[in-house]
Amino acid sequence: MALLDRRHVLCLGVGALSAPWLRPATASENGTEAHGMSVFGDLKYPADFHHFDYVNVVAPKGGFFSLIPSSRAFNQSFFTFNSFNAYILKGEGAQGMDMTFVSLMARANDEPDAMYGLAAKSVRISPDKLAYRFTMRPEARFHDGSKLTAHDVAFSLTALKDKGHPLILVQLRDFVKAEALDDATVVVTLAEKHARDVPLFIASLPIFSKAYYATRPFDESSLDAPLGSGPYKVGKYEVNRYVEYDRVKDWWAADLAVNRGSYNFDTVRYEFYRDRDVAFEGFSGKSYLFREEFTARIWATRYDFAAVKDGRVKRETLPDETPSGGQGWFFNTRRDKFKDSRVREAVGYAFDFEWTNKTVMYGAYARTCSPFQNSDMVASGPPSPEELKLLEPFRGQVPDEVFGEPFVPPVSDGSGQDRTLLRKAVQLLNEAGCIIKDGKRLLPNGEVFTVEFLLDEPSFQPHHATFIKNLGQLGIEAGIRQIDAVQYRARVEAFDFDVTTERLSMSATPGDSLRPYFSSQAAATKGSYNLAGVASPAVDVLIEKAIGAETRTDLTTACRALDRVFRAGRYWVPQWYNTSHRVAYWDQFSHPPKPPRYAPGAGARENWWYDAAKAAKLDQAK
Repeated sequence: MALLDRRHVLCLGVGALSAPWLRPATASENGTEAHGMSVFGDLKYPADFHHFDYVNVVAPKGGFFSLIPSSRAFNQSFFTFNSFNAYILKGEGAQGMDMTFVSLMARANDEPDAMYGLAAKSVRISPDKLAYRFTMRPEARFHDGSKLTAHDVAFSLTALKDKGHPLILVQLRDFVKAEALDDATVVVTLAEKHARDVPLFIASLPIFSKAYYATRPFDESSLDAPLGSGPYKVGKYEVNRYVEYDRVKDWWAADLAVNRGSYNFDTVRYEFYRDRDVAFEGFSGKSYLFREEFTARIWATRYDFAAVKDGRVKRETLPDETPSGGQGWFFNTRRDKFKDSRVREAVGYAFDFEWTNKTVMYGAYARTCSPFQNSDMVASGPPSPEELKLLEPFRGQVPDEVFGEPFVPPVSDGSGQDRTLLRKAVQLLNEAGCIIKDGKRLLPNGEVFTVEFLLDEPSFQPHHATFIKNLGQLGIEAGIRQIDAVQYRARVEAFDFDVTTERLSMSATPGDSLRPYFSSQAAATKGSYNLAGVASPAVDVLIEKAIGAETRTDLTTACRALDRVFRAGRYWVPQWYNTSHRVAYWDQFSHPPKPPRYAPGAGARENWWYDAAKAAKLDQAK
């Protein structure tokens, strides 16, 4: 098992942008019209840019590309789908639906937080940064030929705030209203002191057809593909098995600078498997053509089939310089047995990372310690004077540890049963009132201490085996409950679990996206990403400090302070991370020489292309 990018990556739109300080790169304080926006005012590409540097602008169109899901958002699952409405809570949304819509602006994946005009050709921001006036492109069209206008934008934003997925609602908290002044102009109004992410999160959301939903409920799960305006339409599909997307040959936005060299395949197909090992067999049998490998065991031992040996299947390792986020076992602190941080820390001592990494994962990973892993937002050493300024108001309210060295998971002796760490765990449990009676560990209320690890696939079970065995040594009755993907999502969204594994995906410039992960509001919102139930006044304030940061330095300081408080709370047992993406593919594709820095593993669907010469050789080699 590797990183959970394919299993449970928790993505939140563009994640990372600011509000009072978000500005067009070329805008003056009187609100000059501009072609893009970024957090701190910098854009790499000028107004007349021709294409993004990381694409092949002359890539040929055509061919077929197939893959299995490697990330998810909102109501999507990695293992199944039963709806084409991917932006509400109901149902299991189909992977790939984002390709059927356009948004106001498009991300540049070689910049940390910049967006450029897509459906909107420009934006004008008011001097007080509370009003964003977008001018629409007159050529924008839906797939039925009808005009895409400012009225559709206003409808879409309002519908998403009123009836969208809870995670969308959280990030639209500071969105006040959207008004279409005419077909070409929409004004988005934000609340005072609005969060960093809101403007660009809004600019990244799909635009729906107001006319289409005039006769249909927006918030119903449905297998009727909604009217879109993106580079692809829904094609053939079979519920729970596969879904295809067909390229729109006369797409109105194909020749925009943000799209040149992208969306090259005639058909993109997602395959769904309920078992990781079966999914690998599907790839080796050429049932799909591209695979991002998240399982170290498979990468180390299974890529020895004939097509790899004779070169028909290629393997590549792509560097990942982006924040890896935080992957771990999250405690549900809403349950009484996990309310004491000493209990949570004791459980963590039972996990032997060194043994697991060596024995189960072929030494492929490093230990995670922070939700900001692989970034300069990870706290280390004593707090800086700037961090202390943020933390001092909470002295006495947060653990003293916050004002010293941040918590780092212990390093074991690699035996799988480190007696020193288990003795520390026993001490902590005893101090928390969890005593041993008749060979069983009891909670302070006298109930037997049990822990259920909730899973939705079998390949993760080996990583639990020694962990559970060591918990047994502590007198804790632990076990695994594996359920299907639909039941799993329902239980997690209802916070109906003891411990489960997730990975929090952080952007390079976190802002309002911190709220769904760590805020008290999210802890009480079913369907949110705050699985642990973090409800800390200190955390809430530090989130606002991060959101309100005026410079990247201030943002880094606030995130490091937040990191210290979170890690001191022992809300999780940190797992592991990798600083690269492992991909394998049948050799009928070509791609640009260097992937975009901020989306190294996600660019294949958008930026690769079908190579007819390679495909011909592949056919001859059968």
